[in-house]
Amino acid sequence: MTSDVDIPPAADPAEPAGPSPAPAPGVPSTWATLRSLLLRLHFYAGILVAPFLLVAATTGLLYAASFQLENIVHSKELTTSVPAGQQRLPLTQQVTAATAAHPEGTLALVRTHDEPDATTQVLLDVPGLPESTRLAVFVDPYNGEVRGALESYGSSGALPVRTWISQLHRHLHLGEPGRVYSEMAASWLWLVGLGGLVLWLTRRRRAGQRLRRVVAPERGARGLRKTLSWHGSVGTWALVGLLALSATGLTWSKYAGANIDVLQTSIGWSTPSLPVSGGHGDHGGHAAGQEAAAAPAADADQVVQAAAGKGLSGPLEVVWPAESGKPYVVKEADRLWPQRNDQVAVDAATGQVSAELRFADFPIGAKLTRWGIDVHMGVLFGLVNQIVLAVLAISLISVIVWGYRMWWLRRPTRGFGTPYGRGGLRRLPLAVALPLAAVAIAVGVFLPLLGISLLAFLVIDVVLGRIAASRAGKVEVGESDVSSAGIPG
Repeated sequence: MTSDVDIPPAADPAEPAGPSPAPAPGVPSTWATLRSLLLRLHFYAGILVAPFLLVAATTGLLYAASFQLENIVHSKELTTSVPAGQQRLPLTQQVTAATAAHPEGTLALVRTHDEPDATTQVLLDVPGLPESTRLAVFVDPYNGEVRGALESYGSSGALPVRTWISQLHRHLHLGEPGRVYSEMAASWLWLVGLGGLVLWLTRRRRAGQRLRRVVAPERGARGLRKTLSWHGSVGTWALVGLLALSATGLTWSKYAGANIDVLQTSIGWSTPSLPVSGGHGDHGGHAAGQEAAAAPAADADQVVQAAAGKGLSGPLEVVWPAESGKPYVVKEADRLWPQRNDQVAVDAATGQVSAELRFADFPIGAKLTRWGIDVHMGVLFGLVNQIVLAVLAISLISVIVWGYRMWWLRRPTRGFGTPYGRGGLRRLPLAVALPLAAVAIAVGVFLPLLGISLLAFLVIDVVLGRIAASRAGKVEVGESDVSSAGIPG
């Protein structure tokens, strides 16, 4: 949720009549003060941060559809020309056909597939390609025909259509500077979403209608109340999924991602690597094939057969040794649920398995990380996963639009709009203000872009407060900026 409107009780016929209890006449309670701070922060975030969230949600919606677009646009390369059911050629023969068609590349890895009509992908390291990008050569496994060649990005094997959309979502095709937008959006989504939920749950309602009005739009409402009702109820339903996307998205971010890596390592959540000297670990051979090497003694079919003897099946990735004497690495590449992600190392000279890494033996934290990333990428549950991502993106877009509509409906005749009242921080008891400040500092350090932007909000709020006070002729000599303006809340 990216914006909120707190309709005064007098203007809300659904609110009970009569004054709310207060500790003393004219003195708001601690909770009322905290709520005022939260409303103020939600207001600023709704106006200033929501554009980042809107871009992230819109590009995320495109990404959710990118898998189907990829299958349509690149159907020639991805599917065979021979009817399924015929005898497949040996994998070594398929690899030979790919390398013969593109001798400029160095063999890096081979991806096989379960689907009978899917081509085999032979990935080559070719000079001049962007970082983390390889040339994927598509070979018909039934007759050895090379169906085409496309650039393949990252461990997920994204082809040009999905790669373009993925990079649009990640950094707007602006490179490293563009990553700031996505990290900003992911960082603020937690604060905006949880803050909005608290505001929504604590609005006063008739007891008999409380639950229904939290989870469903208010029937018969009009204008501002109707917009708020949809904003709050849809945001409540979408919040858990949006927070999961935010958390997993931050693992890829530039600044918060580095802090997350340190935290994961310190609590034992790091993904283990295949325990073999020269193995390629969990990243699917991102560094494999960077050096040309003499052909190992073992062939691809022998390597796959050795892996099958250890129970590996389904779609596989066979990573070629980067240097002579290094082992092959064979991985199950089934991202669907239940996943198959076991790995083995196969000695290049003997063709025997020399090391194993079972997904079942991963620490629970590493498993959760793997599942979370796969959900964010839309691959854990296949099409269902992608539909859920699309629904969450549409929900966030809708909540943002409703938030701006509420701001428009309650705007003054001219100007930017009136935020909620200042001065909340100085009214808080020290027992509340100090822990709140400590938490804000800790979160700001862990999520640097959130901390920097929160500080910017404070500066803006101080400036606006001083301007307003100056115009009203109420600036007191010696009054501090922070005490006069409060904090953006």
